[in-house]
Amino acid sequence: MGMNVGMEQSGEDIPMSDINTTPLVDVMLVLLIIFLIAIPIVLETVPVKLPEVVFEPTETKPENVNLSVRGGPGGTCEVYWDLTPMNSEELLDAAVAKLEDTIEKAGGVENITEENMPEAHIRGDVDTPYKCIGGAIFTMQRAGFARVGFISEPPAGTAVERL
Repeated sequence: MGMNVGMEQSGEDIPMSDINTTPLVDVMLVLLIIFLIAIPIVLETVPVKLPEVVFEPTETKPENVNLSVRGGPGGTCEVYWDLTPMNSEELLDAAVAKLEDTIEKAGGVENITEENMPEAHIRGDVDTPYKCIGGAIFTMQRAGFARVGFISEPPAGTAVERL
């Protein structure tokens, strides 16, 4: 290993104070290559246990909208507002009318809070295609519902604690 020296104006050699970064770059490149090789191996061998689902009981308020969605014959979607079957346009119109009625009862938009804003609860059949449930979510959000949630059943034999 040598030492670099530089010339001073008076003609004498003085040591240079610049840091030699070549060894640092070499070490960093070696570490990068090691990590690029080691990470895929680690990711493939890590056992993963999925989290268990915690069910929170929903508060059913009378102003909430209950939708049931299931797949129909021929790849169609069936959407029910409570027990009334609806297509996309009827669902949008009914949702907008529901929100307008809620705003009118509250006395204007300025009186709407999170507590008195209705929610949309969707019950989706297990075999329902995603496009059906996604379409119902999109329609309710397009109508102005800020909170859209899913209703599910806890697995058999599990107890639900009430807070």
